[in-house]
Amino acid sequence: MNFDFKETLKVAVRSSLFIVKLIVPLYIVADTLLYFGILNHVAFVFKPLTELIHLPVESAIGIAAGMIFNLYAAIAFLAPLSLTPFQWTVIGLFLGIAHSFLVESAIMKKLGIPVIYSIILRTLTAIVAVKLLMLLPFNLSSRISSKKEVSVKVYKNIFDMLGHSVQHAVILSGKIVLLIVVIIFVLNFIKNLPPVKRYSEKVNTMFSILTGLFLGITYGAGVLINEAESGSLTKRDILFIGTFLMICHSVIEDSFLFVIFGASWIPMVAIRVLLAVAISPAVAKVGSKILT
Repeated sequence: MNFDFKETLKVAVRSSLFIVKLIVPLYIVADTLLYFGILNHVAFVFKPLTELIHLPVESAIGIAAGMIFNLYAAIAFLAPLSLTPFQWTVIGLFLGIAHSFLVESAIMKKLGIPVIYSIILRTLTAIVAVKLLMLLPFNLSSRISSKKEVSVKVYKNIFDMLGHSVQHAVILSGKIVLLIVVIIFVLNFIKNLPPVKRYSEKVNTMFSILTGLFLGITYGAGVLINEAESGSLTKRDILFIGTFLMICHSVIEDSFLFVIFGASWIPMVAIRVLLAVAISPAVAKVGSKILT
């Protein structure tokens, strides 16, 4: 096995710097919006969506940031809010499916899956997933607390707010960086295992799903692109795998980002797997004409 420690460390450092540069300023922006009450004046636009998924309207900006950009942007806006573990579970489940539309829809497009299909599928599936979560027998107190208004910390002045914001942004960044560094080392180790390297040269449907399920949509779909272009996969295969990965991918990294805040890992993962298993075959059976 040829595991390059130095190269993996470089990747981890680059990823860490990216996270810090993203999280710290956005966290401060979110706190500033809350401090001046600006968030309340713009969040109403997203109120229908937040009500649909049982979240306070103040979380709307974070949800929008996650859907358009990535989970780190979402967390930066959501972390300053006093959200309950149940609300974090809802957010983790919803954004676990419907996030990074700009990047991941483009990746799916390379496989021949239309962007509009990617966005509609992931948004509707994410809403259904939250509705299923609401049917689970969670502790009653967590349900009640999830209905409360988001509380905002009261500061003496703007400098007090900024000091508190910078401190908590750095702490949050540290936690996420530590998690990501560990995951990068583990995943790179897995990618360099002889069986993984051997089979990555000859992709089959199950292997592609497993790589995307644990290693993320970018790697899982990336492995598929050459096979799709070579014609060794049918349109039905591509649609099945693409649909599965859009609903359920990177179940370790994405989910544990929200576990940091108290979210429940098991329902987030279980519901995504259940929906992926249920929806993918049905779509592949009747919808191969979706592909361009």
